[in-house]
Amino acid sequence: MTMVEVKVPDIGDFKDVEVIELLVKAGDTVKQEQSLITVESDKASMEIPSSHAGVVKELKVKLGDKVGEGSLLLVLEAEASAAAPAEAPAPSAAAAAAAPAPAPTVPAASPASAGGPVEVRVPDIGDFDEVAVIELLAQPGDTIQVEQSLITVESDKASMEIPSSQAGVLKELKVKLGDKVSKGTLIAVIEASAGAAPVAAAAPAASAPQAAAAPSPPVASATRSGASSPAMPPHAPGAPSASLPHASPSIRRFARELGVPLEQVKGSGPKGRITQQDVQSFVKGVMAEAGAAPKGGAVAAGVAMPGLLPWPQVDFAKFGAIERKPLSRIKKISGANLHRNWVVIPHVTNHDDADITELEAFRVATNKENEKSGVKVTMLAFLIKACVAALKKFPEFNASLDGEEVVLKQYFHIGFAADTPNGLMVPVIKDADKKGVLQISQEMSELAKKARDGKLGPNDMAGGCFSISSLGGIGGRYFTPIINAPEVAILGVCRSNIEPVWDGKAFQPRLMLPLSLSWDHRAVDGAAAARFNAYLGAILADFRRVLL
Repeated sequence: MTMVEVKVPDIGDFKDVEVIELLVKAGDTVKQEQSLITVESDKASMEIPSSHAGVVKELKVKLGDKVGEGSLLLVLEAEASAAAPAEAPAPSAAAAAAAPAPAPTVPAASPASAGGPVEVRVPDIGDFDEVAVIELLAQPGDTIQVEQSLITVESDKASMEIPSSQAGVLKELKVKLGDKVSKGTLIAVIEASAGAAPVAAAAPAASAPQAAAAPSPPVASATRSGASSPAMPPHAPGAPSASLPHASPSIRRFARELGVPLEQVKGSGPKGRITQQDVQSFVKGVMAEAGAAPKGGAVAAGVAMPGLLPWPQVDFAKFGAIERKPLSRIKKISGANLHRNWVVIPHVTNHDDADITELEAFRVATNKENEKSGVKVTMLAFLIKACVAALKKFPEFNASLDGEEVVLKQYFHIGFAADTPNGLMVPVIKDADKKGVLQISQEMSELAKKARDGKLGPNDMAGGCFSISSLGGIGGRYFTPIINAPEVAILGVCRSNIEPVWDGKAFQPRLMLPLSLSWDHRAVDGAAAARFNAYLGAILADFRRVLL
């Protein structure tokens, strides 16, 4: 292992910019080009990437420090093969966004001194292209001043406002949200006032768009200080903001994924900067406000959502005698998780039947042979082994979503839903691929007892890759189990029944097990789900396939 110093690369002809965010800490493993800190000038904020991959041994900067090109940021412990000096990648949009030097003059379509239409183009904002338009700051008909911002663009490292080089009336916008622009792209046509000469395009200024993205799993975010955030103001959708939000690209991305309007979030960081904790506190405040008990003492049974009617408030006692009982702690926790998972995850459920006639006969025989051992083998233990085999064949089901990445797991920890007097719990059988059916049955029995006794620890329920919810002998035919995030699938099974099955010559009585596979459509497609169910059914019909 080799110690490597990581320094600030060339980010423009400026120096002494302030460190406003620390995105890693000592002990973190970082990749090459992973962002380390966020700095801010008077025109833009940007994230500084790492020139090497390795483990952070020591941070050499702190919040509020001033840095420039060549400033030492941290010391990495890099592998010997990766320790050779590499050219530090410059933040994609940062250099020119922060540089105070003026960009080239934007030419007009006709002599400005006589008035008339003038084309406004993207000035030189660095050695990059194809950045997305994320906000339109003016509309046709608006009166525009010189250096007034027209649009906001964003790269993966920085966002900036593109200013107008000409004063006048905005006649036409040539871009729309989501368009990709580069240096020289035509963005607007302005009717210039007579005598108004075009000026050099001003350097783009940092800004943030109004967040409007749909929910999704959170992305990797910046490390924050432990200071508590101030109380968030009441959520007022559509309330106008006096100024644009002050936040880094990573925080704006985080807010967009949660659907949080940043202009309504009060920043607790330096200069009123919005931190991740501020965004999270805002969300908690909105949820608490939506779920707060209304006047009269009735408890709201659901969380308010835009476009939905409010939850009905009923005085149940006026219709007859009632009894009120508080929800158990487990039901409160599991209920909130289930509600989040159902709302956020696009569920699809495939239903199928598996012929377990021979497997059930084998299970009964196994239990007779092992009566003295005290271990009773259940069909669920066979299901766990069968699911492991299916997960190995279809690894996209043994995965989790993490931002824009899919995490494919090389281990097989299977959760099973346990019904307890206090509510539903999901213990996890660790490394089920390395255990036999008898050992799995014994562990399931021990974990189920701990669940009923309220003695399950956090580690007993952590690390699950895939879950099975079995209604066993209770009844029912099919149902739609809710996925246990961050997993991407769950299998539901109901009571098996003897049914007539055509064998090509006659109907034969066969023991059929109903299967209900719910899957996350963001990570899995319908064809894969159908194949998974078919393969699982084939394994249950002939358990020797597990050996293949």
